[in-house]
Amino acid sequence: MEKTPRYRDELKYQISRGEHLALRSRLRAVMKPDPHTDENGLYCIRSIYFDNYRDKALREKNDGAPQREKFRIRYYNDDTRHLTLEKKIKHDRLCLKCSEPLSSEDCGMLLDGRQHEIPTEGKPLLAELITKMNTQLLRPRVLISYRREPFIYAPGNVRITFDFDVRTTMYHQKFLEADPFDLSASDSPGDMIMEVKYDDFLPQVISDLIQSEGVRQQSFSKYGACRRFG
Repeated sequence: MEKTPRYRDELKYQISRGEHLALRSRLRAVMKPDPHTDENGLYCIRSIYFDNYRDKALREKNDGAPQREKFRIRYYNDDTRHLTLEKKIKHDRLCLKCSEPLSSEDCGMLLDGRQHEIPTEGKPLLAELITKMNTQLLRPRVLISYRREPFIYAPGNVRITFDFDVRTTMYHQKFLEADPFDLSASDSPGDMIMEVKYDDFLPQVISDLIQSEGVRQQSFSKYGACRRFG
């Protein structure tokens, strides 16, 4: 698990491709690309989200509950050798993310409903998920995929990401396959999601750069968008 997880501010904006190009051009003047991206400055994210039979996480999001949490298994660029278990906690616009590595063996047992067979010593986040799978009946519900273009700025620990091509695959036993069958979860495929995350303050230079006519802060959930399909 991360040594010192902390709450961070998180702002979201739904923007057009044209707005993305203009914003990216301005941000590149002061921000650096994330070093983990490919030659195009992108990477692919896939996340397996958990929810219970009453869709607790989905309902809390749709109802605008000020405090809520979601568990997910995440991996990048289709590399299933490196999996991460994450819990994301929302408190109004503040977010806290806890994470720890997840072995492929433990992941397989979670997805097969064999969580009672998994040793959890030294794995506090995995132990918490298993407890809630047993008491709240959390189960893997959906695989969400998208492409991300990230930028970073050291003062304020600012991270700005542009997410696009959000796709959904309903849970099935082989969703860790190399080429999953999925479908677009967007009503407007050209739109993108800009997320702005920072610690204690957003530097004025970044605040000024993201100001653009027609770009307004709004609530958006990739999980909520993808769960429209079931």
